[in-house]
Amino acid sequence: MAERVSGGTSGAAGRAPTADRPDMVRNVVLVGHSGAGKTTLVEALLAATGTIQRAGRVEDGTTVSDFDEVEVRQQRSVNLSLAPVVHNGIKINLLDTPGYADFVGDLRAGLRAADAALFVVSAAEGIDGLTRMLWDECASVGMPRAVVITKIDHQRANFDEVLASCQDAFGDGVAPLYLPVDGNGLLGLLSQRFFDYSGGSRTEREPDADQLELVEQYRGELIEGIIQESEDESLMDRYLSGEEIDTKVLIDDLEKAVARATFYPVLATAPGVGLLELLEVVTQGFPCPPEHRLPEITTLDGKAVRVPVCDPDGPLVAEVVKTTSDPYVGRISLVRVFSGTLRPDMTVHVSGHVPDREHDLDERIGALTSPLGKTQRPVPKCVAGDVCVVAKLAHAETGDTLSDKDRPLLMTPWEMPEPLLPVAIRAKSKADEDKMSQALSRLVAEDPTLRLENNAETRQLVLWCMGEAHADVLLDRLAKRHGVEVEKIELRVPLRETFGGRAQGMGRNVKQTGGHGQYAVCHVEVEPLPSGGGFEFVDKIVGGVVPRQFIPSVEKGVRAQMDRGVVAGYPMVDIRVTLYDGKAHSVDSSDMAFQIAGQLALREAAAKVPALLLEPVDEVSVLVADEYVGAVMSDLSSRRGRVLGTEAVGTGRTLVRAEVPELEITRYAIDLRSMSHGTGSFHRGFLRYEPLPSHLADKVASAAE
Repeated sequence: MAERVSGGTSGAAGRAPTADRPDMVRNVVLVGHSGAGKTTLVEALLAATGTIQRAGRVEDGTTVSDFDEVEVRQQRSVNLSLAPVVHNGIKINLLDTPGYADFVGDLRAGLRAADAALFVVSAAEGIDGLTRMLWDECASVGMPRAVVITKIDHQRANFDEVLASCQDAFGDGVAPLYLPVDGNGLLGLLSQRFFDYSGGSRTEREPDADQLELVEQYRGELIEGIIQESEDESLMDRYLSGEEIDTKVLIDDLEKAVARATFYPVLATAPGVGLLELLEVVTQGFPCPPEHRLPEITTLDGKAVRVPVCDPDGPLVAEVVKTTSDPYVGRISLVRVFSGTLRPDMTVHVSGHVPDREHDLDERIGALTSPLGKTQRPVPKCVAGDVCVVAKLAHAETGDTLSDKDRPLLMTPWEMPEPLLPVAIRAKSKADEDKMSQALSRLVAEDPTLRLENNAETRQLVLWCMGEAHADVLLDRLAKRHGVEVEKIELRVPLRETFGGRAQGMGRNVKQTGGHGQYAVCHVEVEPLPSGGGFEFVDKIVGGVVPRQFIPSVEKGVRAQMDRGVVAGYPMVDIRVTLYDGKAHSVDSSDMAFQIAGQLALREAAAKVPALLLEPVDEVSVLVADEYVGAVMSDLSSRRGRVLGTEAVGTGRTLVRAEVPELEITRYAIDLRSMSHGTGSFHRGFLRYEPLPSHLADKVASAAE
C-alpha cells in the first residue's frame, strides 16, 4: 500500500505526495466557525505526518497558512487552501476553509472538492449557528462527517458540554470514540485502552479504575449507536443478550456507517494529542473518491453524458474549484480531477458557464504542483479523485470545466450564494482609474461570490459583496496586489420622478441672432399614469400649427428631459404628455428647436404641480431560526417594510416574506447576520416603485440643489 503514495516526509524541500490510484486518496474539507482551530489543526497534522518539522512552520520560516498576503495582515483565513499529507500510504488532501460567513464561497468550493467533512469545534467556545447550517447542507448531499473537538487542553475547555451541544445540534448518530483526560490523554471507548501523550509521544496502557468507570459510561451508548447502523440485524439481539461483541466487528461496522454518512464519530485533539486517532478515522472511515457520486456531466449543448466514476484512464473531467493570483507566479488554479488523468503540457478544453462570462476554448496545462505554505512542489500527474494546483491558466476561472480537447464536457456548477451587500467605490486618482477596470475583472474571475455593477442611472461603480469583511478583503487586494487605490462612497439608490397631478406647460424657444435663428413653441398637458404605466405621448395638433415633421422632435425633447428629471436628477416615469398647440416659423423652425421647446414645456408643467419622488420597493424573503422571527419582523417594520406572512421551513426555521424599500436594506446583509447570530439568509427582488415619503423626498431634493 505504502509504495503507491510517495513524498510528504521531508518538509518543504521534499517531494510532494502523489497518488497513482483513486482509492489511495482522501479528500477532506475542514469546516467550522472562525477561531475553532481549523488551520491550527491542519498545521498539527502536517507536523504529525512529517510533512513539516514543527506545527505551523515550513523550512523557509513562514507559516503553512502564509499564502495570501491579506491573510497575513488580517490574521485570519479568507481563502480555501490545500494541504496534502500522507498517512499509512494514503494521501489525504486537507481542504481548509474560512470560518467567517463572508467567505462562504470558498467554503462551498471546499465542499465541492471534498468527499467527506471534518467539523471542527472548539472545546472552549462551542458551536455557532453557521456551523449548524453547514451540517444540514452536508446532510442534504449525504456527505460523510466527523466532529473534531479541539483545544481540549484550554483552561476553559468543557468537553462534556460541547459534546452535548453537538449532539443537540447535529442530531442522532453523533458519539465520541475517545474521551479526553486532563488535556494530554485519551480513553479509547472501543479498545478500552488509555493513550497517554504527556511524555511528548503516545504510550498505551490499561486505564485506571476511575477511568474505566468513565469508559463504561460512554461505551454502551457508542456500541448501541454503531449496532443500530449495522447491516447485521441480529447484532443488537446478541448485544442485548449480554454477548461480548468482537471489537473488530464493531470497528468494521463503524467504518461502514461513517462512509455511508449514517454515523458521525467525535474525536478530541490538542497540540500533539489525538492526531494519530484522527488520521486513522480519516483513512479508514472516510470514503475514497470512487465511492463519491459524480456531479452531473453534459456535452456543451446540454446532453447528459455517462462518465466512468473516477477512472484514471477515462475521459478527462476536472473542475477549477478556486482561482487566486500570486504577485510572483500569476494566476493559480486549484483543480479537482473527477475522471481521467491531468498531466503537465497537455492541451485541454476549458468550458465556462458563469453568467456573462461564458467561454469555450483550448488551453495548455502548465506545471502541476502541490502547495506547502508559499512553496509549490512539482507533481508529475494528477489522477482521478486527486486535487492539485495548476499555474498560469490564462482563461480558466472558478467553476470552469477542464476536459479533453477532442471531447469537450461540462459539469453542473455548484450553487453559490448571491452577494447582497452593495459597496459603491471610486478611484482615488486618474492613474488608479486607468488600472481599475482590469484589476476588478481579475477579482471577479477569481471570486464567484463577487458581482460588479456599473450602474448607468446612478453613474456609480458598485461591488456586490457577501459582507463588510469580504469588501475589506477585496479593497485590500486591489491596493496591495494590483496597485489600485479606491475609496468607498455613499451608495445612491436609483429613484424615479413623476408628476403629482395634471398640469400644462408651454415651451418657447425663440431666438433671433441676425442670421438663421430658432423658433419653436409648443403647449403640452401632462398627467400622471398608474404605477408601471411608463410613458405615453399623444398628438392632438389640429390645423398644422406644429408641422408634422416636428411633432417627433417635441416627443424626443420631452423624453430627453424625462431622462434627466426635473427635481433631483432621476428619470421621470409614469406620465402621459399631450401636445395640443404650438407655433412654427417657415425659416427658423428646426428639429433641434422643437426638441428644446419640448424640454422647456415639460419643465414648466412640472413647476406647477408637486413632482413626486418614487423609490424602488423589493420583495424580500428572510430565512431564520425560529427564535429570531420576532426580532426580524420587528426590524423589517422599522425599515418601513410590510410583513406579508411567515411559513415554517423544515425543523426550527421560518421564512418571513415582506415588501421593503431598497433605501432601507442597502446594509441588510450585515444587520441580519448580527441579528440572527450568523444563521439568517435572505433574497431580494425588485417589485415596484412607490412614492417616497415627503420628509425623505425633501432631503433628496435639497441634496440635489
